[in-house]
Amino acid sequence: MDENLLQIRDYDGDGFKPLVTYSNWRVGILRYLDNIHPDNISTMERHTETDEVFVLMKGRGVLIIGGNGLQVDGISMQTMEPGKVYNIKRNAWHTILLSRDASVLIVENYDTGEQNSEFTSLSNDIHRQIVETAAREQID
Repeated sequence: MDENLLQIRDYDGDGFKPLVTYSNWRVGILRYLDNIHPDNISTMERHTETDEVFVLMKGRGVLIIGGNGLQVDGISMQTMEPGKVYNIKRNAWHTILLSRDASVLIVENYDTGEQNSEFTSLSNDIHRQIVETAAREQID
């Protein structure tokens, strides 16, 4: 197929990979990565200039939201359903739990990165809640 008419992209590696970028947005795939294993999650992030859209394509996923204050002071968890669009609003602290077979489509500003994102460490209590949720959701 002529790439000037149709681009076809796929990704089956680990972690996040941008696949299509146009103007001020990009589409990528997020797959399981050891640093998002429940035992290893120690931080949350937030993007200060953009919303971020997540769509679970396969596997299991749980979005963890930590409010939009200066620090995470509690968390809410949202079990994802395949095909639903989850829009994490600008400045909302977040992380994600994924099963090893999961694949998530992500749409965000093309320049989303460390230069316009903030990171915060999680308390032991919040980390414990994440590990307990992962066990309930059978995400290991």
